[in-house]
Amino acid sequence: MDRALRISIASLAFVAVVCGPAKAAAAVPFLPHQALYDLSLVKSRGSNAVNSARGRILYNFSGNVCEGYTSEFRQVSELEVGEGKIMLSDLQSSSWEDGQGKSYRFKVDARTNNGDPTSVDGMAERNGDHITVKLKQPETKTFTLDGSTVFPTEQIQRIIAAAKEGKSLLELTVYDGSDNGEKVYNTLTVIGQPIPGTKEVNSPDPSTTNEQMKSLTRWPVTVSYYDRDAKAKEGEQTPVYAMSFELYENGVSRKLVLDYNDFVIAGALGKFDVKDMKSCK
Repeated sequence: MDRALRISIASLAFVAVVCGPAKAAAAVPFLPHQALYDLSLVKSRGSNAVNSARGRILYNFSGNVCEGYTSEFRQVSELEVGEGKIMLSDLQSSSWEDGQGKSYRFKVDARTNNGDPTSVDGMAERNGDHITVKLKQPETKTFTLDGSTVFPTEQIQRIIAAAKEGKSLLELTVYDGSDNGEKVYNTLTVIGQPIPGTKEVNSPDPSTTNEQMKSLTRWPVTVSYYDRDAKAKEGEQTPVYAMSFELYENGVSRKLVLDYNDFVIAGALGKFDVKDMKSCK
């Protein structure tokens, strides 16, 4: 249960384009911003019962296509997992991604309860038809990935581009440095119908009331993450976890839902601040 929680939160550094058509479609620049999500338990299923959950995600995003994109993320969560047992998880990550998806640097630190912290630190460089990953932690290691693999910000760019083209499905292989720094995910994104900024919002939050956001289109999106190295048992492979959210065309996300199979957590956008946007020189 704890391992699944760590995996998805590392990937959440959007919660987030190499090919020409995708770049052309993503005309709205990503918005530098800070977002605070309040976590709560939606439901628990299966044998690993979660009785309650609370916590917060603080997410900072800045940069542009010229300077690259910087993401800083912290989640502190508390789960009651039965018989009064509490699991406290503290995860922090920072990353920088080149505006063209050529380079990616990342650092992730995680701690559960009073256990020793675990760290992942490394970088990835795109070279022709492959990506070279060099890890410093948890151990020094170098390996290669297929060149079709994308990094997190490029993943979000491609989802937005696909949404603008009217596509409902998108398959991508994603690397974000999560888990032990060697994990690669096959992802399936399901994109719903566009929601115009003029449509009345049933559950408003700071993003829907912000003047800069009111005119922007957004889409309901669900991204399922599959372990690329795992083999399906008795039928189709089930995802390790899935993330659902409403994605604005400038990269901001609201109405976050994290499905870990055994339990589901919602992240309500409680605070949203826009940062100064630097133009490319």
